[in-house]
Amino acid sequence: MNPDAVFDYLQGLQNRIVEAVEMVDGKTFLHDSWQRPEGGGGTACMLEEGNVFERAGIGFSHVMGNKLPPSASVAHPEAAGRSWRAMGVSLVFHPRNPFVPTVHMNVRFFIAEKENEAPIWWFGGGMDLTPYYGFEEDAVHFHRTCRDALAPFSDDYYPNFKKACDEYFYLKHRKEPRGIGGIFFDDFNELGFEQSFALIKNVGDAFINAYLPIVQRRKDTPYNEQQRDFQAYRRGRYVEFNLVYDRGTLFGLQSNGRTESILLSMPPVVKWRYDWKPDAGSAEAKLYSDFLIDKNWLAPS
Repeated sequence: MNPDAVFDYLQGLQNRIVEAVEMVDGKTFLHDSWQRPEGGGGTACMLEEGNVFERAGIGFSHVMGNKLPPSASVAHPEAAGRSWRAMGVSLVFHPRNPFVPTVHMNVRFFIAEKENEAPIWWFGGGMDLTPYYGFEEDAVHFHRTCRDALAPFSDDYYPNFKKACDEYFYLKHRKEPRGIGGIFFDDFNELGFEQSFALIKNVGDAFINAYLPIVQRRKDTPYNEQQRDFQAYRRGRYVEFNLVYDRGTLFGLQSNGRTESILLSMPPVVKWRYDWKPDAGSAEAKLYSDFLIDKNWLAPS
């Protein structure tokens, strides 16, 4: 087992994604390194007011300690009382054009150790897509890329991780999914360290191909202020999920991580309305009827 190899991979992944997004946007990311008093630190890379992305944040963190945050110890009581390390790359990109979907991706590794005992460790990660105006070909492309990343390891992983994604990114108080999903997994170690690490690398490496072709396809689509307004309204759901349900946000805040880095997923412009409903038959209504539904995007048509 080599946690340092995971550290090196994650730092390299952050750099590669930053370079790829800068090529698309034409503006450069701010690199902001930080240190955590209890141990560890990271680098937040942020692009704001870009040509394509209104806000794009991708963070690398490597934190450690001797006492697990409550969000981790409740889920994993067997790891309590151990020294621990957690590292990961997490990103959320909020495009300016409402025809380009918002995207989230993260890959992470956790290990808790105690002298004379076997370490407790797992990987987690995934990616999911949140459109404002849906396109079936975009949804199919995103899900196909996720499936292909997992296919070398088992045919069962994509349907299982898709189901977990649909369940995790569900706003219970709204009774609706956050977007069209993707894949999500946590506490993953069943393949042993080397193969579990290989799976994580496949997922991380697939992100650029899963998302940037969609960006290129939609970024120059004409839009109006009404469509921007709907985008801001739907971004409100994103904020609600991240602040109410997201385990990564809770872990970061409870472990005394850097607040600015933890909240880099927040959109720059967002709106809420009281009991708003889209007009019947509108493009906005189609998002709810055709995309925010439980659907197998890779089923033969």
